[in-house]
Amino acid sequence: MAKTENQSQVPELVVGVVGHIDHGKTTLLSKLTGKFTDTHSEELKRGITIKLGYADLAIYKDGNNFNKDKKGVLFRYVSFIDAPGHEMLMATMLSGAAIIDAAILVVAANEGIKPQTKEHFIALQAKKIKNIIVVQNKIDLVSKEQALKNYHEIKEFLKGTIAENSPIIPVSAQQDLNISALLKALCEIEIPKRELEGKPIFLVARSFDINKPGSEIKNLRGAVLGGILKKGILKVGDELEIKPGLLIKKANQQSYQTLKTKILSLHKGNSSVQETLPGASVSIETELDPFLSKSDGLSGCVVSTIGSLPEISSILKMKYELFKFVLGANEGQEVAPLKTNEMLMLSINTTITVGMVKKIKGNETELSLNIPVVPIAGDNVGIARNINGHWRLIGFGEVLDSN
Repeated sequence: MAKTENQSQVPELVVGVVGHIDHGKTTLLSKLTGKFTDTHSEELKRGITIKLGYADLAIYKDGNNFNKDKKGVLFRYVSFIDAPGHEMLMATMLSGAAIIDAAILVVAANEGIKPQTKEHFIALQAKKIKNIIVVQNKIDLVSKEQALKNYHEIKEFLKGTIAENSPIIPVSAQQDLNISALLKALCEIEIPKRELEGKPIFLVARSFDINKPGSEIKNLRGAVLGGILKKGILKVGDELEIKPGLLIKKANQQSYQTLKTKILSLHKGNSSVQETLPGASVSIETELDPFLSKSDGLSGCVVSTIGSLPEISSILKMKYELFKFVLGANEGQEVAPLKTNEMLMLSINTTITVGMVKKIKGNETELSLNIPVVPIAGDNVGIARNINGHWRLIGFGEVLDSN
């Protein structure tokens, strides 16, 4: 995306793109943004999204029309997060759902509502995402009658949910049909109120080394953190702490070392900025050794100014609510109550961990975690249980104060 002088004044939105595997999420994003988000070699080989993908879009308004061709005035800046559709990658999808304001749920008109469509939709509800646009994709592959049948199937699926009145937009991503209607719908989503006061909280969804092989030492750039600023303000020059931080393995023991660093530069899309507010996805260049950030080595961490974050903890207290039925499993399988000593997979912000249930009292539980977390009271938790070798979403929770 080209640099725009007035970008900081433009309303910003973070939108997740979710849905069943092969329903056209990544193709849709490439038509919207010009960027193919499957950039990892394994993803290109397998033709599916494995990690969270990122792309940015500037939407312009020209009269009553919305476009991505720089016609008219810059109206809205959207950061897209492409989440995996494959059932085995639900943990990654949940970590993506933690950092979005709204979602596009992609449903292929020639296939309809599939198991992961349902699972992703319930995950959005568990993560309290209320702004949802449904894209009825691959409309060019079906007859008018099939398209209407599929539309009514989607309406029935949404009935009685938070998305009951969500727009359903017929689209052909491959043929670039009706993309303008989707742009309009994106511009009609109300921008959430941003929390600018207090200590910043930045959630790391990706981390990477931007140096090319063979770069001279004097030209090396520091480790880069990609993610979303949930609250507060970050500026170039701010001193940061990163938790849980660096994993250290010694004599079969694992521990984490909090990392401290400074912001060297901030980037939104292709633009460098001096400060950033909550909103679009951001990349932070740090003073850290780029080796630390390779292969998403710091993804799942929480970043703030030094001394602002709570201590990391291997104990998590939360209140929880279970769904009535298991998602993505056999239809009608009820969710059994939690049991002490059972293992659960938890998605907290962009962190995925596994914990053992130690105590249950009413709708509250305490777990012992394999990977420690930064427990921020009020944060949302996705809860999954291993059922027949698959992690299935069974409910959601809220982090309680550890005191």
